[in-house]
Amino acid sequence: MGRVAAIGEQVRVAGFALAGVAVLLAEEPDAVRAAWRTLPEDVELVILTPAAADALGPEPSEAAAPLSAVMPP
Repeated sequence: MGRVAAIGEQVRVAGFALAGVAVLLAEEPDAVRAAWRTLPEDVELVILTPAAADALGPEPSEAAAPLSAVMPP
């Protein structure tokens, strides 16, 4: 079973760490893209903040893996 990661602004994703989610803090678009490129291979689900999803554009939805989900605004 793979891991879950969350990418985005600290105020939106920090709490996920309490549930064992790998939290990748990224406040700026370049940091979001860098976090996405460096995801560990065992990550199967990435939770994105709306700003992180905007920074990545269509890349997550076009990728075969990992699955991504965008938090509601």
